[in-house]
Amino acid sequence: MTLPEGIPLAALVVASLASGIARGFSGFGAALVFMPMAAFAVGPRLAAPLLLVIDFLPMILLLRGAWPLADKAEVGWLSLGVLLGLPIGIAALALADPLALRWLVAGVILALLVLAASGLRFPATPHRGAAVGVGSVAGVLAGVALVPGPPVMAWLLGRHLPPAQLRAVFNLFLAASGFLTAAGFAIAGLFSAALLGPLLVAAPTYAAGTWIGTRLFTVMSPVVFRRACYAMIAASALLSLPLLDPYLR
Repeated sequence: MTLPEGIPLAALVVASLASGIARGFSGFGAALVFMPMAAFAVGPRLAAPLLLVIDFLPMILLLRGAWPLADKAEVGWLSLGVLLGLPIGIAALALADPLALRWLVAGVILALLVLAASGLRFPATPHRGAAVGVGSVAGVLAGVALVPGPPVMAWLLGRHLPPAQLRAVFNLFLAASGFLTAAGFAIAGLFSAALLGPLLVAAPTYAAGTWIGTRLFTVMSPVVFRRACYAMIAASALLSLPLLDPYLR
């Protein structure tokens, strides 16, 4: 069992705490915060499965509050879309130019942010075909860059749902997509004993951050919540830009 040391250890602690706060507050943004710093600390091959493992308990705890409020049918249609889009994203990752894909992902996320922040309202009661379409975009982005959240969050923000309901739907969606991703990682053999050392550092720090984020959610106004979500969508696009590689990777 190997523990990170020095600057990598500090980076892993900061990544775990900050991503936990984002997860607890909105249900959104954990991977966006965690992955750049954790990949630096332990390498990208360990960072993604590590996040899945440390998020398991917070995911279950957040589901307790999300289940009664979330529209289960909508989450089901979104998840079906993920299943449809994921193979396309994986194929694009294998066949297309990686740099072009990263610019495309950033562009799609920014376009979704502009759409959500423009004030355009989507139907309060979603059409199942639209939900599958949004889920398919999320699945493609998951296959290309492991970021399924921005399309779904933009879709939910555009419907102007109450923050508690929006957060519940998104948490339930993340749980469903997380289980699908975990199954794929397991088949690929990405869960190994090398995770044990980083897990001892990241798990308690991430849990503490999730608790802090959950407490922040209870005192934030709907306007502040919505703006914070917009900021995290923008961050996901900016962090994926190749221009930032010298600083983040």
